[in-house]
Amino acid sequence: MTTTEPRAELPMTVPADGLPARVRIHEVGPRDGLQNEQAAVPVEVKAEFVRRLAAAGMDTVEATSFVHPRWVPQLADAEELYRELSGDPALSEVRLPVLVPNDRGLDRALALGARHVAVFASATETFARANLNRTVDEALAMFEPVAARALAAGAEVRGYLSMCFGDPWEGAVPVEQVVRVSRALIDMGCAELSLGDTIGVATPGHVTALLTALNEAGVPTERIAVHFHDTYGQALSNTLTALRHGVTTVDASAGGLGGCPYARSATGNLATEDLLWMLRGLGVETGIDLGSLAATSGWMATHLGRPSPSRTVRALSAPSHKES
Repeated sequence: MTTTEPRAELPMTVPADGLPARVRIHEVGPRDGLQNEQAAVPVEVKAEFVRRLAAAGMDTVEATSFVHPRWVPQLADAEELYRELSGDPALSEVRLPVLVPNDRGLDRALALGARHVAVFASATETFARANLNRTVDEALAMFEPVAARALAAGAEVRGYLSMCFGDPWEGAVPVEQVVRVSRALIDMGCAELSLGDTIGVATPGHVTALLTALNEAGVPTERIAVHFHDTYGQALSNTLTALRHGVTTVDASAGGLGGCPYARSATGNLATEDLLWMLRGLGVETGIDLGSLAATSGWMATHLGRPSPSRTVRALSAPSHKES
């Protein structure tokens, strides 16, 4: 006997108090997601991925990183990709931020007309050495003139801060240590600070403690974004905690792609679809079509040769009929 069971395509909307009316998703899949792949994804597939994300309603899609190909060979096509994307009229209203590790990376980005760039620092010494081959303070000293030049060229600068909650070598990271580096990034002109839970060990109380300490140090909530990994299944609860604190920008990766090539214990990013399902249920606007986004992540999963890690993508793509 074959039975047809209704399948919920969207959650029931039940608004909750204390949440922002709208959240901006900073989509990192094309950069943070694909840089962690073992094999390089063809540039035409990357470009189509960005176009599909934009068509689903994304207004911010992190495109690539202008790092030396020796360090991240998966992004060796940064110039070719950015040139194609920036010349596409369909993407004229979409912000396409790029990462720049140093002056050379900034030169490459500005030469292509990039107007949204990001620098990436670490809250811990061990990870700064592993990721940047510098101490924390040496990395900040390197980024300061990069940020100044970007601002002088009319570009907006975002600051990424890794290991804000825990470090695989150093353990739990003291809140005051994160605040010090965060304050330095804000002082050098970063318009937005993305707090990274790189190995996914944060819990809601820790998130509240850090956000409160940052506010007390003069970092306004409206300049803070959060970037959670889901190693221990805490990414959504941590995000909800940040939203209740007033944060309105959340980093997420379509299909849950990504991790961190320099921290092997880091699992995938918060899946954008899982985040959208929660926000839709809470009545928080994003401007993104969940069905279209899930289809895009399913499309990318076929190119990567494996199922999407996103629970929501898997649920929405499950058969709606079963034999009994």
